[in-house]
Amino acid sequence: MNQKVEKFLRIGKTNGVISILGNIFLFAIKLWAGIISGSVALIADAWHTLSDSFSSVIMVIGFRISSKPADEEHPFGHGRAEVISSLIIGILLVLVGLNFLYESIDKFIHREHAEFGIIAIVVTIISIIGKEVMAQYAFWAAKKTSYKSLKADGWHHRSDAISSLIILIGIFISPWAWWIDGLLGLMVAVIIGHTGFRIFKETFTMLLGQTPDKAMKEKIIRLSSGVLEEDLRHHHWHVHVYGNHTEVTFHIKLPGDMKLSDTHEITRKLTKLIEEEMNIFATIYVDAY
Repeated sequence: MNQKVEKFLRIGKTNGVISILGNIFLFAIKLWAGIISGSVALIADAWHTLSDSFSSVIMVIGFRISSKPADEEHPFGHGRAEVISSLIIGILLVLVGLNFLYESIDKFIHREHAEFGIIAIVVTIISIIGKEVMAQYAFWAAKKTSYKSLKADGWHHRSDAISSLIILIGIFISPWAWWIDGLLGLMVAVIIGHTGFRIFKETFTMLLGQTPDKAMKEKIIRLSSGVLEEDLRHHHWHVHVYGNHTEVTFHIKLPGDMKLSDTHEITRKLTKLIEEEMNIFATIYVDAY
């Protein structure tokens, strides 16, 4: 494993440890505040935070597995363990959202209300600041490493910060509306569920396989022009992401009367250039025209 990949994995593991410790602390104080005030919204938000800890544990395990080198059974390495951890995070969020949707509806049916105090306000403010700080760090780490699980973790933190902000607004409205806690619980449940579904959909698409995005195609085509000036007519693109290992395949068109040794040299130079410039392993097929 090269030093760059080791550095990226170290960043991912550090983010995971920070998330686990920070979320356990926030869960404890939010659950305490929720029980004191009798607020389903605060309790839901607390368990949402604890689910962040579970997902962070899964993410750290995913990074640990993905750091294993390629072997005979896994020629592309173990990088997709990190992608699978993102999928599990998404599923957990959807389940948490559905659970608190039920809890909030039940609170409406029984006309239960919460008694918020200064403790609930202070704890909620601490939660908003703490979760946004963790979200910003996770987004920075995701941008630095391109790991999907870090981006998923960042959105997990961000959804928690938004739900805490909604609860804070509701706390100030609660003296005039008995139903505000149930409504806040519904809103938090929808935010959690929507975030989870989006993470699940994005990660599942990656596992199925996909075409390269526009930026990747444009850069490969630009690199190709440095190998051969004529238009290589790139087509039939496929990309497979294995965590820190990405494989791309595509076809190019070359003159039918070109020597086999020349076509080999063109593809060799281009695959080497793509690996050096983009850290992507390319398989190039040649079609004759």
